[in-house]
Amino acid sequence: MAKAFSVASWNVEHFGALEKKQGSSNKPRKPKKPVQPIVDFLAGQNADVVAVYEVESSVVFRPIVEAMPNHQFHITEGPQTQEILVGIKKGFSAFVTQRLEFKSAQTSLRPGVLVAIVVDGAYYPMVFLHLKSLRVPKGFGLRDDMTQRAIKFRKTLDKASGGSGTANYIFVGDLNTMGMNLTYSNKDVSGAEEIERLKKRAAVSSISMKVLEKNYPNTFWPGSNASFDPGDLDHVVAAKHLQFKSFGGAPIDLRGWPQEPTDEKRDAWAKKYSDHALLYFEVQKV
Repeated sequence: MAKAFSVASWNVEHFGALEKKQGSSNKPRKPKKPVQPIVDFLAGQNADVVAVYEVESSVVFRPIVEAMPNHQFHITEGPQTQEILVGIKKGFSAFVTQRLEFKSAQTSLRPGVLVAIVVDGAYYPMVFLHLKSLRVPKGFGLRDDMTQRAIKFRKTLDKASGGSGTANYIFVGDLNTMGMNLTYSNKDVSGAEEIERLKKRAAVSSISMKVLEKNYPNTFWPGSNASFDPGDLDHVVAAKHLQFKSFGGAPIDLRGWPQEPTDEKRDAWAKKYSDHALLYFEVQKV
């Protein structure tokens, strides 16, 4: 099958976060972490559509535009401190809009970004999401609500495309599937259990979606000296009828720290770029 388009989805931890202002200096604040290596790594993926989560300042604008001159960029806006930046390669017909319903009526949460790509007359609607983190019940509850909204959005898109199961729908991003911790309770929810819950909810006949497998089990690296293990936080959920290129037997290729051979090198990669791996995938034409 022929490729329709490729996607790179990446949570870059506190991307563009600035150092605290020292005294009364009028000098512009510098980013805490160099921006250019991160931008160069993203540009090197040569993806048709890119989504970057946790953008925290405008200092990323010039480097990313100069490194990726063949993309048009869009960014979310609102009272939230972290934004989602989306870039679409020129030559693709696309419709982009900010979706506030994924904020779950919480103004500080991040909105979703709907990108509808048109290839050979077929529409491929994608929603990019960065869901609520934390293992406390409030965080889990908000994340659960946002996930359910993303799943149910399939029905809205199906109606718009002409019938049940017809929308070429994908939602992708940092879904923060870290589970829930209930203090003094034996009813904790593990990250694996939250992912299994996501798979079951997506697979019901009225939704007919699937959580795509990755070629490495975890997307988040906390560091070799952390008190908790690596986590599988970032996901791609797609309509079951869609087909994807295979990378080592899986449709999602994790790029970044998972490719490093030792913990020491993984630590170094995460320090330079991000504690999240980049997710790359290629959608095949319907």
